[in-house]
Amino acid sequence: MARSTASMAVVCIVSFLLVSGVFREASGTITCGQVVSTLTPCISYIRGDSTLPQTCCSGVKKLNALASTSPDRQGACSCLKNLASHIPNLNPARAAGLPGNCGVSVPYPISTSTDCSKVR
Repeated sequence: MARSTASMAVVCIVSFLLVSGVFREASGTITCGQVVSTLTPCISYIRGDSTLPQTCCSGVKKLNALASTSPDRQGACSCLKNLASHIPNLNPARAAGLPGNCGVSVPYPISTSTDCSKVR
């Protein structure tokens, strides 16, 4: 019950942040709203609360396909960094390993220290 309440709180926080404009639109065609909604099924996994759900991997693959240009990848990177800063108890190793665990290769490390302006 507590995990369900915590997960609901995270979803509410992310929804509030989207509505309040904390997540800025990417300069490419992909938006932060798309990034967040696509990866929401991954939140419990990267917090260490669950095993890796298939819906998460589907979202990771979809996001990878959507971010097809450098501006899209830079925007997605910035959105991911913003999202990560608002997820309590984020497990950096799980977040970093997420693409590989889902069979996706991304051209930059998944880390809160990634310089998104250098992503190509």
